Amino acid sequence: MQISAPLAEHSTLAFRRASKALAAALALWAGAAAAGPPERVVSINLCTDQLAMLLAEPGQLVSISRISHDPNVSVMLDEALGYPVNHGQAEEVFRLSPDLVLAGQFTSSYTVGLLRRLGVEVVQLPIIHALDDIPGAIREVGRLLGREDRADTVAAQFEHDLAALRADLDTRPRAALHYANNYTSGDKSLANDILTAAGFANIALEAGLSGGGTLPMERLVMLMPDLIISGQQYPGASRSEAVLTHPAMNALRDRHAGSALSDAEWVCGTPAVLRAIARLQEAGQ
Repeated sequence: MQISAPLAEHSTLAFRRASKALAAALALWAGAAAAGPPERVVSINLCTDQLAMLLAEPGQLVSISRISHDPNVSVMLDEALGYPVNHGQAEEVFRLSPDLVLAGQFTSSYTVGLLRRLGVEVVQLPIIHALDDIPGAIREVGRLLGREDRADTVAAQFEHDLAALRADLDTRPRAALHYANNYTSGDKSLANDILTAAGFANIALEAGLSGGGTLPMERLVMLMPDLIISGQQYPGASRSEAVLTHPAMNALRDRHAGSALSDAEWVCGTPAVLRAIARLQEAGQ
């Protein structure tokens, strides 16, 4: 069977186009492979700051977020003080000539979008809501940094330590997380997972809360938890923090086992949560 000249010409043209597309894809792959791990990494989120500091090669991480220098929320403050900070502004970050920017799920869309339009690779990591998701996050950041071996070591150690700490109890003391403005954390939250791992039952679940929300003080007092875990008060506090020292809450803490723990250990899905679990277990003894 003979193929007409126009059809043959069309087939040849299609083959050439496919060949060019394949060659371009192979060139991009080869370029990425040859490029190797990023040499200048900037983090603009508190939680990615911590994961990057844990995993990065010396000199690889060139800047972290200004929040990492806040002693109220930064669990790795001593390490963070050794890094220059940024304020998460696209223009500021671009001047650092990064080949990778680590950001959070809710980092400013303007910052992320502008950096990407300027040709900078930006990776946004999701918020961690469960302890079992932490090893995966560690390994993902390790992959991005070209530090897979280091990430595997850190993740495996976390898994081992978490298994050793996790409480398996038939009867659990009931605990309440109480923050400014009567905010608390319910089901599907990292805080709830920390409470559960430490051997407590979260009373927010009794109140029907999922994720985060407010638990009116009257309802909290009526639930009569065995342990109150209060948020820290910060300099220049707002009136919303007055509930933390309300007479009703003080009486409840006096009657039951009160505990004011470090907020910084609860903020991010990193190995620091192990310290929060251990402190809770000590408070409940």
